[in-house]
Amino acid sequence: MSEPSLSSRRARGRAAPARNGDKRTRILTAAVRVFAKKGFYATRVSEVAKAAGVADGTIYLYFKSKDELLVSLFEDLVGRLLAYLETELPRAGSASAKLRRIIELQLGLLEGERDLAEVITVILRQSTKLMKEYAAPKFNAYINAIAAVVAEGQASGELRGGVSPHLAARAIFGALDGIAMTWALGKADRGGLSRAAGQVADLVLGGLSPR
Repeated sequence: MSEPSLSSRRARGRAAPARNGDKRTRILTAAVRVFAKKGFYATRVSEVAKAAGVADGTIYLYFKSKDELLVSLFEDLVGRLLAYLETELPRAGSASAKLRRIIELQLGLLEGERDLAEVITVILRQSTKLMKEYAAPKFNAYINAIAAVVAEGQASGELRGGVSPHLAARAIFGALDGIAMTWALGKADRGGLSRAAGQVADLVLGGLSPR
């Protein structure tokens, strides 16, 4: 058999990271299913590995511990939110429109992913140690992004002053997190989070209105 061409070797080299990325994604997806079904503390790493179709030791190539695996689910969700904000907010225009879009995105990202919503909003809260991971850089970046929009609206007079932008940002995130938790623990109402987004946006913007 002849030696593979240089181009084919390069192609395989480029494909390797994708395969590795796919394996990490499979592990995270499996973790969501198993954590939601059995609970975090009752779940063994071997059960996540089996659900993901990988060897037990493979998980430790990507995550140092089961705790890190759980926190990574949250961080990946926040990472997706940040990526969406980067592309969506410049199109929104006004600060009010940007806040409305943030609310739609945070709730909309969990629509149809009830297990993920339960893991992020319920299971993660069960450990004080893991809750401290909410101070992770990605989460702070997300809070800062919301706060920047509030500050922008205050500077233009669109939103009322006298409210700490970061306090407003955390209040907005907390309200949306609570709504997602209620939805996850209740009957999976298709479209429920999307409908709630509009109402929450009206409440937030009404509270920040300078009138």
